[in-house]
Amino acid sequence: MKYLLRPLFFLTLLTLTGCLDENSKDSLDEQHTYTTDRDVYVNAVATLYNYIGSDKDSEGLQGTYRGVYDYNTFTTDEAIIPVRGGDWYDGGFWADLYTHNWAEDSKPLYDTWKYLYKVIVFSNDALTTIDKHKQLLTDEQYKAYRAEVRAIRALYYYYLMDMFGNIPLVTTAGESTENADQASRPEVYRFIVKELQEVTPLLPTGHSNLLGKNYGRVTRSVANFLLAKLMLNGEVYSDADWTDNQQPNGKQTYFTINGQQMNIWQACKYYCDELTADGFTLAADYLSNFSVNNENSPENIFTIPLDKHLYKSQFQYLFRSRHYSHGGAFGTGSENGACATISTVKTFGYGTSNVDKRYAYNLYSDTVRVDGNIIYLENGKPLVYMPLDVELNLTNSPYIKTAGARMAKYEVDRNAFNDGKSPDNDIVLFRYADVLLMKAEAAVRNGENGNTELNLVRSRSGMGNRTATLDNILAERLMELMWEGWRRNDLIRFNRFHQSYDLRTAPATETDRHTIVFPIPSRALDLNEKLKQNKGYKR
Repeated sequence: MKYLLRPLFFLTLLTLTGCLDENSKDSLDEQHTYTTDRDVYVNAVATLYNYIGSDKDSEGLQGTYRGVYDYNTFTTDEAIIPVRGGDWYDGGFWADLYTHNWAEDSKPLYDTWKYLYKVIVFSNDALTTIDKHKQLLTDEQYKAYRAEVRAIRALYYYYLMDMFGNIPLVTTAGESTENADQASRPEVYRFIVKELQEVTPLLPTGHSNLLGKNYGRVTRSVANFLLAKLMLNGEVYSDADWTDNQQPNGKQTYFTINGQQMNIWQACKYYCDELTADGFTLAADYLSNFSVNNENSPENIFTIPLDKHLYKSQFQYLFRSRHYSHGGAFGTGSENGACATISTVKTFGYGTSNVDKRYAYNLYSDTVRVDGNIIYLENGKPLVYMPLDVELNLTNSPYIKTAGARMAKYEVDRNAFNDGKSPDNDIVLFRYADVLLMKAEAAVRNGENGNTELNLVRSRSGMGNRTATLDNILAERLMELMWEGWRRNDLIRFNRFHQSYDLRTAPATETDRHTIVFPIPSRALDLNEKLKQNKGYKR
């Protein structure tokens, strides 16, 4: 049975996502609330995990619409939500994501900014609470609780820094984003790395994805994964001006780790090796990582725990992608929206004699079957997805409702609630296959051989060996990590995000790379006169 995070009233110590009123602590009598060490953990630390997932638009790290995941997926060559006649126009929002026509006054963009900072502010409050009730804790508990909160805060700063570049750095309770100074991206980057390096030895050592006391928590392994990701993208994050077409050299960008100076590629490999030492390995079956009961995966490092009986958090992406008849065959609703791009299906080898086996794992394509039975449309014809007939606007296409290969990957929970949006599959955020691919890439960028790691990933899915070149690694990351929210991050690191791809023609105004970060939301600028808009945007 999964553990539910509840307020103190229920006297249950839990470590994961649930539904807690954000203002509930305000109504509690603190004198009676904080009487034991467990009270401190539940109310100051565990409550922060309520926000990793969500059922609200623009909140949660994955699972909902118009938030972190969508900004990192539908802005890339991986996937698209085309206009389908009267469906999915939504004021041009989805087309604007794909064409990089961001609106600075976009409500979803500001809501995403608010969500990320909300958790940071709560984290700062939590640190103050821990300090205030230090007398209830042993010295070991005090250090461990603070370390866990700081790691959670670092996680949220990572997403903010990655998406918005130069951001307010707020680290104490009472500070507000409305009067905080704006820190440069390299400053925030170094802050996050320093925080994680300091707290990692104090974090729990167990596997976060496994049922038990560490389930859903930011453990040492989660921190090591994030450090590896920070190092892999170190050239991007160390760049104070990403519009001048110059970038730091990773071989000459250094960090000190355990008293040893390493460049970022060496450091990335170091943290990847730490995850191997933590006992993570590839699952024998690729799809087992995404099964209904995926809590015992040897590969998943960090997940958003879901349980249809316990948590409000949702996973809406399968629902969003499938055709109406397809969803109906599973006994759920559907929205007939998201699909893979043409370039994505071609990367998998679709239409050739050598289709990557992960194509069928990740995508519903061609004639659709459920339980071996063909699914039929209302006109009596079979439902056939058309992977190569995707257009940005399908309104005049004969395949208006059927163009595009659709999201698969996660096993369908036939007993899910809420039209399939509340399943039991935990949402995968970090996993070990990514670690191997990060190590392969770091090795190649450092002038070394990354073949072993690349081909461990490929062989697991029954694919033949390839030489670890940067182009092959980028293609492999798409096929292996399809639908997992990493494509924007990858394209920026490979200097391709701002370029033309698939159905997107990059305008001349994008040659300065200013779109590799989103604009600071105009509402945030209105509230804090100290903030300056990122270069390339209007204000």
